[in-house]
Amino acid sequence: MVAKPLVGINTDFRKGQGKHPSHSVVTAGYFDRIARAGGIPVLLPPLDSELDLEQVLNTLDAFVLIGGNDYDPRRDGFMVHPSMKLMDPRRETFDRILVEAISRRRMPLLAIGAGMQLLNVTHKGNLFYNIPDDLPESLPHRDAHDNAHRHGLVVEPGSLMDEVYGEGEIRVNSRHHIAIDEVAPCFKVTARCSDGVVEAIESLEEDWFVIGTQFHPESDAASALDFRIFELFVEGIHEQRAAGVSLSSGLRVVA
Repeated sequence: MVAKPLVGINTDFRKGQGKHPSHSVVTAGYFDRIARAGGIPVLLPPLDSELDLEQVLNTLDAFVLIGGNDYDPRRDGFMVHPSMKLMDPRRETFDRILVEAISRRRMPLLAIGAGMQLLNVTHKGNLFYNIPDDLPESLPHRDAHDNAHRHGLVVEPGSLMDEVYGEGEIRVNSRHHIAIDEVAPCFKVTARCSDGVVEAIESLEEDWFVIGTQFHPESDAASALDFRIFELFVEGIHEQRAAGVSLSSGLRVVA
């Protein structure tokens, strides 16, 4: 029997207010879909120690980087846009260290929403910080009154997204106001909205299995086809194992 892969999932952090203590939280869709796809989800709070993080990553086979509120652009040399709702600094500090560590290890990664944005910035790409201002001709990518808002998706032939969706009309959920502008050199675009906004990326590097989606396949508003992304991710982890790649260290094992 093939052992199920252990898949880390970061969590959001909410600072205590009044009678409510500080706590970590994560949408159930992330861990439910990893489990359904054949992985074992391992939830990871924002740790203070980099050494502790490295020890935890040594035990994992892959990682899912979740979405959430906005990362602070001032940490990357840009200004905060009035439309932004920044996440708690404790989570952001941890997430930035986490992405660096995952990248060094070439650990299989599924990055969703803000997670994909951070991944792109970490690898020297950049972002549009407010789609209505930066791309005024674009379609609506967020509806404050409809969390199930959707738009079309155009996938690149031969890409992982093509394996997921195939031919035919595709629609995905959309609730973001930030999007990738320049794609980092180590990634390629695999899906866009019909207006050209980047909706998915994957790695160009053969030794690093990465899927990034701006839309949210873990959402309750996601389709049955969207779940295939999690299945493809778990399949990719098994393929790296079969190829003799040590997922915790990123080193190829030579017999």
